[in-house]
Amino acid sequence: MLMPKRVKRRKQHRGRMTGKATKGNIIAYGEYGLVAMEPSWITSNQIEAARVAMTRYIKRGGQVWVNIFPHKPVSKKPAETRMGSGKGAPEYWVAVVKPERVLFEMAGVSEEIAREALRLAAHKLPIKTKFMKKEASVALEVKNEN
Repeated sequence: MLMPKRVKRRKQHRGRMTGKATKGNIIAYGEYGLVAMEPSWITSNQIEAARVAMTRYIKRGGQVWVNIFPHKPVSKKPAETRMGSGKGAPEYWVAVVKPERVLFEMAGVSEEIAREALRLAAHKLPIKTKFMKKEASVALEVKNEN
């Protein structure tokens, strides 16, 4: 399970997920990518399940990059606890994902294998996603600059 090795503060505010992703919105490493279409928190368990689904399908061929990391702790109070007495302990870790963020990248496999592997990974995630090729991502970046 992914989580930071150490953090400055154990508890965080929930924050807001307005707007589109400004960082991590281009395919940087691979040829194909899985792009988020809506904002969400993605837990470390969901990231790991998607990664396992992809790597199992491509069977040691190709290379996979995970472009998101769960930095945000989500706290929860124990069951049957009365109101008050402070904030609960951190339960799990999430990655904050905004629309147009590239979640996973893949290279070294054919397009149909990459499309199917990323489709299997998308089923493990709680958001709508789309498959993207590198040239489409570069065209999007040029459009954003103008």
